Amino acid sequence: MTSPTRQPRIPANDHGVIEGVPALGEWTPRLSVSVVIPTSGSRGTLPLALAGLAAQTYPRHLLEVIVVDDGEQPMLRLPEIRPERTRLIRPKDGRWGKPHACNLGASTAEGDVVHWLDDDLVLFPDHVEAQMRWHHLADYLVVLGHPRFVGPDPSELSPNEVLAAAEAGAVAKLFHEEDSTPQWTEKRWNRTSDLRTAGVDAFSVHVGATSSLPAALFRAVGGMDESLMLGEDTELGYRLAQAGAVFVPDRAARAWHLGRSTVTGREPEVKRHNWPYLGERVPTFRWLRKTPGRGYRVPYVEVVVDARGASLEEVRATVDGALGSWTPDVSVRITGPWSRLGDGRRVPLDDPDLDLRLISAGYEGDARVTFTEDLPESCFPIPFRFHCPAGWVPGQDALGRLIAFADRNALGVLSLALEERDEVVHARLERTAALSRARLVADPGEDLDDVVHEVFGTLWDVGEKWGVVRSESATTVSPETLQAELEKCRARSLVLQDRANRWRRQATRGHATRTRWRHASRRVARVLMRRVARPVMRRVARPVGLRMPWAAPGRGRL
Repeated sequence: MTSPTRQPRIPANDHGVIEGVPALGEWTPRLSVSVVIPTSGSRGTLPLALAGLAAQTYPRHLLEVIVVDDGEQPMLRLPEIRPERTRLIRPKDGRWGKPHACNLGASTAEGDVVHWLDDDLVLFPDHVEAQMRWHHLADYLVVLGHPRFVGPDPSELSPNEVLAAAEAGAVAKLFHEEDSTPQWTEKRWNRTSDLRTAGVDAFSVHVGATSSLPAALFRAVGGMDESLMLGEDTELGYRLAQAGAVFVPDRAARAWHLGRSTVTGREPEVKRHNWPYLGERVPTFRWLRKTPGRGYRVPYVEVVVDARGASLEEVRATVDGALGSWTPDVSVRITGPWSRLGDGRRVPLDDPDLDLRLISAGYEGDARVTFTEDLPESCFPIPFRFHCPAGWVPGQDALGRLIAFADRNALGVLSLALEERDEVVHARLERTAALSRARLVADPGEDLDDVVHEVFGTLWDVGEKWGVVRSESATTVSPETLQAELEKCRARSLVLQDRANRWRRQATRGHATRTRWRHASRRVARVLMRRVARPVMRRVARPVGLRMPWAAPGRGRL
């Protein structure tokens, strides 16, 4: 199999459009892979993992293994049963943790692809080959393995047994499938056709127990966040998604995971630990950002306002409108020729750069606002960028509605026509992941928006429909006004609740009255039967000798 001359253009996360995925054992690999295993050596499972790697079907000259010993006490030596090209390294300067171990291993890796592997996995012989076949088809794929959890005592299994089973093709028989537990991500795979329909949220099932990605892509996103001790794989997956990656689960990349999952056994504790960290770093996890008025490490949307040729009033209206959005985690970038604002002598009111100077002075103390002359190509890792011309104001709900619409329709770019002059004045919402993907697959000189339309989708609409209007037409609702309206609603709800209670009491009394009338009517009927109907029937029945139904035997006949 040869390298593709043109990268496949995968829409959203629908990797099913990739053609020519080879069957295992029926292709010729060419890319090298570095398997990085962070370990502390505490469980004693590393020899079993290395034994499984020693019998992989992937060519040995293309496979290297880097064991990063992160334990407090260094391991004495590597076990005898291991792949030929296996190295052992240790962190320096007292640094520790799985993210640092992974970064250290990746920094010394020589392979084209980095393959993460936990030290408690026993791989099937074609595990590495199954993942690597995808990387020969596109260089922006993140491939996920398919482990199942088993709970034996590692001492009950020896490296020799693992190696013998791998060479005999009998790794599946080491444990009973019916006694194993699938990884929690498998439910998501099943619901989304192996993540093909997962869209922009596919990254949320990125688990580092066994996964692989191009080494260049890992370096491009900045490696793992070493401030995270748990949840680092999810956060890395988020940044990979913003860089344009596609996530591919491969059910043929099988493995036995020795021991139960930490997430399954202590899920509430794991969430309590991880959510404060992920809430700061993963803005698309909206349920972690419910507090209004908060600032976060990674904003949800960056609003870009160009101050060139604009007045203070125009820029201030646009910036204040963005910062007053009901979407709380918004940052603003104001572009302009800020370098020419020197401290030299000037006439304050006749300064030719007076508006620029006033704009700078008006927002220099707001941490949410930054000033730049040249706009960076991408706002990575911020997931959205909104370009808004000065003098136009997005309504308080505009950004939230635009992003929700773009998510529902998997749009990469949503452009809003605002006004027609010599050219159309427009605002523009960009999805970082879509533009990153387009840059990865675009041909030289190709229009980027055309590529975005292929891989995600683009749309033009009218800005007024979404509440983006001229500054003189903009209206805002202050917190005080909202509080007053809330108090009115609360008072009205109390009135309606009292009215509902009164009607409920009336209905209860009506039900009691109806019950009394029904019982009274039954009593009247019995009295009429006893005092009127029975005597009449006796008089009618006596001449013809009829027996009345209430008469005793032997009576009632003349």
